[in-house]
Amino acid sequence: MGGQQEIGFLPEPHSQIQDPKSEIRNEAPGTPLAARLRPRSLDEFVGQAHLVGPGRLLRRALASGQVPSLILWGPPGSGKTTLAEIIARATSARFIGLSAVAAGVADLRKAIDEARQLRQAGQRTILFIDEIHRFHKGQQDAVLHAVEQGEVVLIGATTENPSFEINNALLSRCRVLCLEALDEAALGQVLDRALADEARGLAGLQVRLDPPARALLLAAANGDARVALNALELAALSAEPDPSGERPVSLPLIEEALQRRALLYDRAGDEHYQVISAFIKSIRGSHPDAAVYWLARLLEAGEDPLFVARRLVILAAEDVGLADPQALPLAVAAQQASHFVGMPEAIFPLAEATLYLAAAPKSNSAKRAYLAARAEVEATLNEPVPLHLRNAVTGLQRALGYGKDYQYSHDLAEDDAARYRQEYLPPRLRDHRYYEPSEHGHERLLAEAVRRVRALREQAQKGQP
Repeated sequence: MGGQQEIGFLPEPHSQIQDPKSEIRNEAPGTPLAARLRPRSLDEFVGQAHLVGPGRLLRRALASGQVPSLILWGPPGSGKTTLAEIIARATSARFIGLSAVAAGVADLRKAIDEARQLRQAGQRTILFIDEIHRFHKGQQDAVLHAVEQGEVVLIGATTENPSFEINNALLSRCRVLCLEALDEAALGQVLDRALADEARGLAGLQVRLDPPARALLLAAANGDARVALNALELAALSAEPDPSGERPVSLPLIEEALQRRALLYDRAGDEHYQVISAFIKSIRGSHPDAAVYWLARLLEAGEDPLFVARRLVILAAEDVGLADPQALPLAVAAQQASHFVGMPEAIFPLAEATLYLAAAPKSNSAKRAYLAARAEVEATLNEPVPLHLRNAVTGLQRALGYGKDYQYSHDLAEDDAARYRQEYLPPRLRDHRYYEPSEHGHERLLAEAVRRVRALREQAQKGQP
């Protein structure tokens, strides 16, 4: 195929750009504004100054004509596909584009065979794989040798964390570049270009974008240039020209064009981990407003309410703990209620538990106690159980001294020194402590009780009355 095309709209999984330095032909009628306005050079590229700004890594690499294999990791609409095509043009490389949604191993092998033949003729090839995270390990392995031998320069685009989605062998042969969502200033540049460009933009329609409509468009696009341009085009085409021929694009038109913006969230991807992380940390940090915001982000994006409930149960035990002993029963009740009623009503018990846990006093003493005890177990391995704590069931066990001299606590008065003289740890660990109660909430009472019992125990060990 002779012209540059957007990878996501290719009719076939395998596409080529024969001459990446040639001017792009006019797009076919009906080509979306976002595709028509795609930048053709770094000078037109908006955003990602940390990668393509003066003196930055990618601009230096393009100036030298030597670009390594890359993984472009960033949110939708941040310019991953565009950047790959600009790299191909700037380095005079043949561009072969594949979409991981549609392509398979056969397509990869065909592309690599073509690249191998072109290399013998002195022509470099950039193999672009859109949504590379959708390739399974076998498909990723199919391109590994070609990358290693320099037969292709791989550029993979992904919205997911490459550390989780790209196998280590391939990842080690690529440089990961992180693209950021466009800020409102960058999106504003994109909109201004669309409104001013006669050849590829909307200048011929004489669009007048009202300030409130522009503000909503910049905010609702959420850093995605494609969302902003598609909504602008739809609103512009539906606007009625006024007597002067201008098409006023008002706030209601933009609201109608946007409808309900899809939340940036993928239950199986990196954004899943980022949003749930923000949710947990907001509760741990005692910020109920932030906690319920992230809860809404999770549930409105389609997250499984039972996944959220499980995380609340864990947090209740790990982060609230003994500072509020009611936290864990309440979280378990929220889990049971969510399972019982299902969505959408599950939002109520989950919101109640979220707000309660965020407002509750916090203590991770139970977690710290267990981790300290586990470290001791790992360091000392199998310390023998003291004889007096062993269970004597058989005559042989009793003859060996199992259970001998064990003092049944309920038979001893609370102030009886024998009650506190009895040892419960292995002899080598006699004075070791793992639980350090906090002074938060209800645990302050436990702390007083623990200090009192430890003092009595120390007195009894020393033989003091």
